[in-house]
Amino acid sequence: MFPDRRVLMSGLLALSLTSGVARAAEPLKVLFVDTGNTGRSLMAETLARDMAVRKGLAVSFISRGLDVDPFDERPEANAQALLARRGFRVAGHVARQIGAGDVAHANLILTMTPGHLERLGKLYPEASGKAFTLAGYATGQVEAIPDAWGKPMSAYEQVAAQLDRFLPLALERAVTQSRP
Repeated sequence: MFPDRRVLMSGLLALSLTSGVARAAEPLKVLFVDTGNTGRSLMAETLARDMAVRKGLAVSFISRGLDVDPFDERPEANAQALLARRGFRVAGHVARQIGAGDVAHANLILTMTPGHLERLGKLYPEASGKAFTLAGYATGQVEAIPDAWGKPMSAYEQVAAQLDRFLPLALERAVTQSRP
């Protein structure tokens, strides 16, 4: 029979506090933000997640929109097709509006344009210090990732090329800066 639960629990607590019991570290939480969460931010989330998995990094990703249209919540057809060519299925994605909880829980917030960053700062001043444009965070340069919504596939391919360029740099910086 087990000893008194209180004694057992206090002993386990003391053991865990003094013995340096290994605990799984909480992953770095990265939030990608664009306008409607049906194209750029979804693509960034999908591609970044794949990079992190392939590198064995403890990073979680979500994406949100600043102005989600409740009548248009599905992935943009060209974004979906482009990601499918790379082996990703995003048909089940439903766009989500950014909320205070998203901002509070994110360690890093990356927007697609300076305009998104400005709007985010007005809506959520508490994002200051952890919100950047993706290009700015990755390279220190001002470069918007333009909205491809309603444009031909070539516009989505240009977005993907920018993401391919910025995401590895941003991910490396985020992981390096999150280490103790």
